[in-house]
Amino acid sequence: MTMYGKMFSKLLATCGLCITCFLSQAPVAHAADAYSVIYNDVSAWNGDATQADWITSAILYASGQYGVDPLLVTAVMETESHFNIGAGSGAGAIGLMQLMPDTASSIGVNPYDPLGNVLGGVAHLRTLLDSFASWGSYAVTDAVAAYNAGSGAIQQYSGVPPYRETRNYVIKVSNAYNALLANCS
Repeated sequence: MTMYGKMFSKLLATCGLCITCFLSQAPVAHAADAYSVIYNDVSAWNGDATQADWITSAILYASGQYGVDPLLVTAVMETESHFNIGAGSGAGAIGLMQLMPDTASSIGVNPYDPLGNVLGGVAHLRTLLDSFASWGSYAVTDAVAAYNAGSGAIQQYSGVPPYRETRNYVIKVSNAYNALLANCS
């Protein structure tokens, strides 16, 4: 078992804990608690209160639409763009979820539209989670790694590829997720 596998096996095991944390609340408290945890993280990176509110709401909306843990979406977005709506990369990735133009096109979203970017990123993450669901206890790890390196690399190496960038990415997402989870209780 690799270091990355161990980290994300903890992530996978705690996803259920987080969902239980939110579901054990009354419906109104659930939304407020999830909102607060995510908003606090977003606002720590993005000091614009209006943007932080919008980004938090977009994460909760997209997570609900695609059935993805909102804390996982938040951790991926934090790692991808630090909640910068206008983020871009030298490789050509765009927006909050750092969608590549081809990925955005295949999903059918405009990566320059902030809500489309979030919805597209979460839809893509959902597809990856579904694609690797049968891979066992490291399915979430592999899906997160695929968000960074592409599905082909994960399939070629039968798991997280030996790319420094992707391994660091998996660690950053795991650390962000676990910090959010710690704030859940």
